[in-house]
Formats: sequence, structure tokens, C-alpha cells
Amino acid sequence: MHLSKLIQNIKVISISDISESREIIDITANSREVKVGSMFVAVKGFTVDGHQFITNAVNNGASAVVLEDNNDYPDEYFYNNSVAKIVVESTRKAFADLSCEFYEHPSKQLKLVGITGSNGKTTTAFFVKNLFETAGFKTGLLGTISNVFGSFIEDSQLTTPESNTLNKYLRQMVNDGITHCVMEVSSHSLVLDRVRGLDFDYGIFTNITSDHLDFHSDFDNYLEAKKIFFDNLKNNSVVIYNFDDISSDRLLSNNLSTKISFGKNVNADYKICNITFNMDGTRFNLENNNKFKFNTKLIGEFNAYNAASVAIIGVNEKYEDEIIINAINSTPQVPGRFEVISKAEKKVVVDYSHTADSLEKALEAIIKIVDKSRPIYTVFGCGGNRDKTKRPIMGEIADRLSDEIYVTSDNPRAENPLEIISEILNGIKRKNPKVIENREEAIKQAICNSEPNAVILIAGKGHEEYQLINGIKYHFSDKEIAQKYLGVMNEN
Repeated sequence: MHLSKLIQNIKVISISDISESREIIDITANSREVKVGSMFVAVKGFTVDGHQFITNAVNNGASAVVLEDNNDYPDEYFYNNSVAKIVVESTRKAFADLSCEFYEHPSKQLKLVGITGSNGKTTTAFFVKNLFETAGFKTGLLGTISNVFGSFIEDSQLTTPESNTLNKYLRQMVNDGITHCVMEVSSHSLVLDRVRGLDFDYGIFTNITSDHLDFHSDFDNYLEAKKIFFDNLKNNSVVIYNFDDISSDRLLSNNLSTKISFGKNVNADYKICNITFNMDGTRFNLENNNKFKFNTKLIGEFNAYNAASVAIIGVNEKYEDEIIINAINSTPQVPGRFEVISKAEKKVVVDYSHTADSLEKALEAIIKIVDKSRPIYTVFGCGGNRDKTKRPIMGEIADRLSDEIYVTSDNPRAENPLEIISEILNGIKRKNPKVIENREEAIKQAICNSEPNAVILIAGKGHEEYQLINGIKYHFSDKEIAQKYLGVMNEN
């Protein structure tokens, strides 16, 4: 794409006297990815400033550099290297706008659904993907576990990729004949402008609880980050939101889209009722002008909420009732989301519950299922270099709702695992809770030393297949370890 066309819709403070007819072959904020003909955008991050790598980008053959700090590099430097120097107010915003332009706004050519909230994004995305595919549409998915479209499958590094990657993937989808896409939208991506300029047809709000306070500093900032998504939706988008969440009014206060609510509250547009669940799945009704009866394989009241939001999309798209019901009921188990592994009467639940709210909901679901007939064991830890405020709160929740607790390591990252555990223990009142730093050993003891009919919740890592310890990624899967000690490896 010609540079002149690429920059036509962004606010440029100044541009050096270099031919704007030059061809740009790609766009990146990573100087290591730059090749001859690339545009390098010097994005200011929270830990790394892209301006530090402009020389690297120029040496690697960049044809154009977008930057904020006009005085860091004189015009002569760029002129002598035959590189266009483009100064903007915000390189991060420009990166998103340029990415949309470079890939020719692929989101406008897709039916695009964005999902945001503290919990339930991944499961809801799986429901949406299955709904569209059941209705006969080729559908892409971008999310926490993986990015999937057509024959392309990759493990995700970020819940929401950087703006150039997002637009690249959406363009590939359009070129491959994919017509629908669902993506998870994280609070980080909203603050960092990764989804800026994308054209969403639907926005789903699942819920919001305290999370990522290491990044956002407090709940108000976290809520405002989520609000960015809804503030920037086009007026003809449809917002589907959890009426029962007390923050929904504030979150949607500036949104001018069509809004449709769901929840157990009688004032919700779609009322969720008659929820029952066991270790085999969840049954619930969804009532509006019509009455749907669902029986999903996914377990827990929270999955009735996740499924309800997606059924509303089906109604709004005027799909036949049978398609909507079949889509919800046939959505497969989401890896690491209340995933049950069994050996005789003993049950292990592997769940990604890494926040206080999600841990509490997972344990409350188990309590409701077992109805005091089985002992409940909880194995959990907290991630390092992340929100510290939730650690004692999660300890209190596990203490209150479990018969036995094994406090262990999660992804300690650069923190001392024993210090993380100590902060968790501040919320635990019982005497001598079991503390085993080694996660495999903790899982082993919980499984091997528990009663034959016990239910063991292994919380925190879910689908993840690694542990991060002192900057090193080690292979580790809660599911594999659970299968190993249950003696059911490779039988499922």
C-alpha cells in the first residue's frame, strides 16, 4: 500500500520530505520483525518504549517510522537513510488506525462479536462460535486459549492480540471466505488501544469483579477500562449485557447502541430461570416472548448466564429456535473451564478460576451439586507479579467453602512462591492448612489422600500447560497431573 494512502486518515503532526508514493509492505511495532519496506511504529509501552528501537528498525530496512518524540531523532537522520519520518500525537492510537487501514478494515466485512467481562469470556466465545457454525456460517475465534479460523490454529499469547495482528487475522478470515468472528476483549487491550477502529456488530458484557488491579490500580480504573469498549461501539451495534451485575448501568451509561439484557431479575429483557445442574451439565429456561429450554454439557449457573447471552444473538439474528437450542446444547467442553475428570466416585474439577469471584462461584457450584454428600478439597495458588489484593481474599473463600485446602504455587513468575503463599494464608483462619509449594505434589496428595467420593477442585490454571518460574516456562498441565494420579491417563 502506498504510504500516502496509508496515512490519509490519521492525524499527522509532521512528515519528512520523503516521497509518499513509496510502497509499504507491512506494519509492525517490533523492530525485530522489520524488513525492507516495513513501517515501524514506535509504540510507548509500560515497560518498553519503542522509540529506543528506531535505529534497529532503520538498520533492518524500514521505509517509514512513526514516532511521537520529534526531537529524539533529527530529520536529517531519516533523510540520510531514505526513511519517511512521521510524527503523531499517540503512536499507540496511530498503530491501531494504521493497522485497520493497511489491512483495509476487514472487521467491516465480518459479523464481529466482542466479549468483555472479568469471567466467562472464553466459554461465551465457544458458545458464539458454535451458534454461528450451527447456523451454517464459517466462523473464526480469537481468544485466551487459541486463535482459530479455517485450518489455522495457534495457542494464544495474549487474550486480545496487538492491533496489527488482529487486523491481519481478520483479513485472512475475509480472504478465506469466513463471514463471522468472535473475539475476547481484555481490559488491557482496551487501555492499550488494540481494538481501536474495529467494527463490532455485537458487544457482550458477562460480569465484572475485582481483577488485574496490578495493572489498573483500583476497581474504578478497571471498570473504566471495560467501559472503553462500550463507549466506542457504533450506534447500530447490539449490546447484550448481564442485568444482574450492579455495574452494568455505569458501564453502559454512554452507549447509544441497542441494549438487550439477561439475568434472573424479573426486569431483565430475557429472564433466566429454573436453573439446575450436576456433574453432567446444566438445564435452564430462557424466557422472553418465547420460552427456550436448554440442556448444556457445561456445568454451573454461570454457564446458564454465558449461554443466555449467546442465545439472544440467535434470536436477534432470527435463527430458528431449533438452531439456537442445538447450538447451546452441543457446545463442547471448554478446556480448563469447570472440566470434570472422574475415577469411580472421585471427581476432579479443573478450572481457570484465578480471581476471588470465579473461585467462589466454582466452589459454590460444587457445594450445590454435592449437597453435603461429599467432601470438597481445593488446591490453588495465586500468580506472581499480579494483583496481590486478591490473595488473602481467595484464601478466605477457600477456607470458608472447602473441607480441605492445599495451598500451593501457581505461576510465581519472578516472585518468591512462599511469599505468595504467605499472603494467601493471611485469609485462612483454620489451623495448619496444608501448604505444599510443589504444585504436582499438592495435586497428588489431594487426590491420593482424599476420600473415595471426594470432589477436588484444582483452581487457577485451567487450560494452561505451563508454569512460569523465574522467567522460565516449564511444561505443566493440571489436567494431565490429575489424570496421572487418578489413573485415567489417555482414557478420556
